[in-house]
Amino acid sequence: MAAIDPVLVAAVPLFAGMPPKEREALLQEAQPVRYPKGTTVFQQDADAHSFFVLLHGRLRVFKLTQDGQQVVVRFVAPGEVFGVASAIGRTTYPGTAVAVVDSIALQWPSGSWARLVAAHPSLATNTLQTVGGRIQELHTRVVEMSTEQVERRVAHTLLRLAQQAGKKVETGVRIDFPISRQDIAEMTGTTLHTVSRIISAWEDRGLVESGRQKITVREPHQLLLIADDAEK
Repeated sequence: MAAIDPVLVAAVPLFAGMPPKEREALLQEAQPVRYPKGTTVFQQDADAHSFFVLLHGRLRVFKLTQDGQQVVVRFVAPGEVFGVASAIGRTTYPGTAVAVVDSIALQWPSGSWARLVAAHPSLATNTLQTVGGRIQELHTRVVEMSTEQVERRVAHTLLRLAQQAGKKVETGVRIDFPISRQDIAEMTGTTLHTVSRIISAWEDRGLVESGRQKITVREPHQLLLIADDAEK
């Protein structure tokens, strides 16, 4: 692949606050990699050989539990750093990342992490801010799964995804990457049957539209009322 134009990554959070020369020095050590749809970027418990920044596309990160259940942890959006096992003291990846659509990422060897952080302190600061935000989101989801009814959890999840990856369309706000009802089930700690029943009921009420791996939130305010348990 061709070299990455520094101007194209100036707005990426990982490079926030970096002088242009520092940013260019980091980019010189990065390798751009294409991941066609369905490609595995890394696998759970494999050696953490690299860390990444997603430039284009979308990744699905999931984890297998000891009893073989699959849990969707998150979706990686363009501009996000991921696979930073070194930053959290791990030598292996805690989950598996798969390209949901054709994607492009920048890749650095994990072995260079300590040296790069020493040379570019803002790299550590920006990475920790990102990791901190993810931890906060995971805490929120744990509380939701521990205290809320399933319908509220599904509403919270759709609203969160619409906020993170929503695209305004004529009928509402479409979650702008392929996502299935099974994904929603794994993100909310419930079954595909339950999610299908809830979403079908919401479709009958005109709150959402769903198709093959597509979901559009037609009435965000009504979903918010369900999420907050404030329906009248």
